Amino acid sequence: MKSYSESYKNAGVDITAGYKAVDLMKEHIKRTLTEGVVSDIGGFGGLFELPEGYKKPVLVSGTDGVGTKLKLSFLMKKYDTVGIDCVAMCVNDIICCGAKPLFFLDYIACGKNIPERIADIVKGVADGCVMADAALIGGETAEMPGFYPEDEFDLAGYSTGIVDKDKIIDNSKMEEGDVMIALPSSGVHSNGFSLVRKVFDLENITEEELKRPLADLDGKSLGESLLTPTKIYVRPVLKLLEEVRVKGISHITGGGFYENIPRSLKKGMGAFIKKDDVRVLPIFKLIAKKGNISEHDMFNTYNMGVGMSIVVAKEDADRALEILRSNGEDAYILGRIAPSEDPVVLE
Repeated sequence: MKSYSESYKNAGVDITAGYKAVDLMKEHIKRTLTEGVVSDIGGFGGLFELPEGYKKPVLVSGTDGVGTKLKLSFLMKKYDTVGIDCVAMCVNDIICCGAKPLFFLDYIACGKNIPERIADIVKGVADGCVMADAALIGGETAEMPGFYPEDEFDLAGYSTGIVDKDKIIDNSKMEEGDVMIALPSSGVHSNGFSLVRKVFDLENITEEELKRPLADLDGKSLGESLLTPTKIYVRPVLKLLEEVRVKGISHITGGGFYENIPRSLKKGMGAFIKKDDVRVLPIFKLIAKKGNISEHDMFNTYNMGVGMSIVVAKEDADRALEILRSNGEDAYILGRIAPSEDPVVLE
């Protein structure tokens, strides 16, 4: 007998819509499948065979969501990029200890399951997985009428990676004279959107205003700039790790420079960064101007144009920049490492 419940549908949950959503998303999931996948979508768990070649394999896990950036997705009625954000927030954390992402799972909770919209969301997740060379091996779509408005949803994810125990990034060798390299961000990424929403009064803004080109954003619209997906750094960073000894990596997320950079530093060491050397993106200048936000609060909330920082020995800096640039990153020297009571010193 075909699965169908009239009573459940009358309560607001249409299980047939769920089946249609799964059918629509299968083509996107197929693009992400890698050699280690040993299960198909639809089972109770996603199966993945660990790759060979690791002497002491260590699994590294990361989980995160997109946060209130989703509000902008609702306003713009654009749903096919926030999945990239979801993947990025997980896999960018995983590579900070030198791990290669293996697979990803997503969780979508919504007020009403509209199959085409769910498929759009999963398309973004699949796009992100392709960028990270990670397989999308499972997920969950929960229709929750009365809990979420019909036109809203939440999106979170989870990823697992692998690294040889002897190759886990260890900051114990960090020393005075080491160099910090910046990998540019694509924009606000997925952090600080509660403040963004307040600054631009997004609860009351019109779709026309969101789509209007702005001189302050080099001709881009506010909506386009804010909804730009989080950059995924997996490929360039893994290439770098193959050839250069990396002493520390920070994923610059919520809390900006002051909260994230210290997490990769050796105790007693500080990152000395010249503010004029930070390539601040136009969107951050506009946020600060429009919201009258102090410089300190900006650097303590946003990535300011630096999505990831990497510490290497001074003698390895030129080679590191060469590798990163040859792999699509416009990397540049961000600062230097020296003994300090303050882990981040903006000069």
